[in-house]
Amino acid sequence: MKRRYSTGKALLALAVVVGVLSAPACKTEKKEHKVAPRRQVAPGSGQPFGIARPLAESAPATSGAYRTAEQTAKEQVLLAGGLKVEYLTREAANATDMMALYPPSEPTHLISCVEEDREELGGKFNPSVQRIDLKTGKVETILRGMNHCDGIRATVWGTILATEERNDGSAYEILDPLKVTGEIVSNRGAAGAPATVTGAGHVVKRTALPAVAWEGLTVLASGVVIGGDELRPGKDVLDRDGGAIYKFVPDHPRAGDGIITDLEDSPLTAGKAYALQVSCTDSGDKDFPQYGQGCEVGVAVWVRVEAATARADAAANGATGYFRPEDLQRDPYFHDPEHPEAIRFCWSDTGNEAADNFGEVMCAVDQAPLPDSPGEIIDPRSGFTYLTDNFDYAVASVNRFVEGDPDFNSFDNLEFQPGTGNLYVLEDHDNGDIFACLPDGDDRDIKSDGCIKVLSVKDSSAEPTGFLFGPDGKTAYLSIQHSDDAEMPMFEGYRTDDVLKITGFKVR
Repeated sequence: MKRRYSTGKALLALAVVVGVLSAPACKTEKKEHKVAPRRQVAPGSGQPFGIARPLAESAPATSGAYRTAEQTAKEQVLLAGGLKVEYLTREAANATDMMALYPPSEPTHLISCVEEDREELGGKFNPSVQRIDLKTGKVETILRGMNHCDGIRATVWGTILATEERNDGSAYEILDPLKVTGEIVSNRGAAGAPATVTGAGHVVKRTALPAVAWEGLTVLASGVVIGGDELRPGKDVLDRDGGAIYKFVPDHPRAGDGIITDLEDSPLTAGKAYALQVSCTDSGDKDFPQYGQGCEVGVAVWVRVEAATARADAAANGATGYFRPEDLQRDPYFHDPEHPEAIRFCWSDTGNEAADNFGEVMCAVDQAPLPDSPGEIIDPRSGFTYLTDNFDYAVASVNRFVEGDPDFNSFDNLEFQPGTGNLYVLEDHDNGDIFACLPDGDDRDIKSDGCIKVLSVKDSSAEPTGFLFGPDGKTAYLSIQHSDDAEMPMFEGYRTDDVLKITGFKVR
């Protein structure tokens, strides 16, 4: 995440089948997926959120250098009633962004991405991936030499997947991240080509994953990876589509549940890449899939792209573009009894608040993230290749979950709170706020039942990012990014950011 704005942000009869014999039309489930009963949000009440009192207003603007060595953690953020804050560390590398808990179930560390340009400073590249001890706050650099590390996740097989937010952004997999220290990407290589890494046995560039401006992503136990491309529509070329949502399907899905000791055993070594294409007609229609401008919600399919040219292929192959997709998270509480393998994932589209585009959170239900019988079909009308499941289109369904407004906008990081299913949404602008949003209850709409403001950054040169909860949902961690560092000491010759520990969240 990088601050951009300074203001407050039928199947066809003649189809050719590849890998399958036939592909009859699928039937779309026309129902609403529910995760919680209806809960009305009373004005000024934080009770449904486990918050004593929500914030009524954002923190007032500041001018000049705000961050100093003498400040308390409480001086960094304005908090909702009942919440408390302390420093985890003040020595995280400048532009510390998204973070992952490691190990996920019983974490001892945060593994963080540093979203900065790849620079050689004082004879070495600036930090790209760091680990932060949750007890002591000690910071150590795992990897250097990436370019704008942003999206990061822990896998169930024990590795870390760290990605770059660049036009040619790549994904790097790190083995044993609590022991690897000081490795270097000395040559990033071209999109889709290997990189030169000093820790070749512990760090590898995953060239089978799309080369895009990564930010949010989810990594399933099978090795399926779903993530977005942070691209704004119309950038550099008029009428250019925005960023697409991508899915990597491994050639050899992981079936076990143990920790790997060799990166060759990772399911991310080889696979196929697809981009989400939302259709403007239902899946039983003879003209399905039917795509085009205006098809941003509804039934969707996955169109094939090549990893090295994913962004260009997505645009050429009719993938749906969104306004700078940022974070993407799997909903851990979603379950569809009729499709037990289905998952729900949500992502944020930042928009541009200065242009009255206040952003949105989109959510998709993917009925077959890893098809039981994967195959492909070529549509003879377009020549596009689509992912199939048991001789049928592999489909998803996309709709809006939260819409922005003049006070709540420029959406960036997302986090589902353990124990409640509430979705926390961060703003990508100066003095950014954090809002908590209820799940959709048992009502006629398919949107959040309400959002409250729970935190506001006091420093006008900074914004909130990397927010995530511990496993119990009662403690959260937050990076304060882009602060003016003029009055702060450096750490290992590099500028720093503050990472906060916030407690007091209640889980019902």
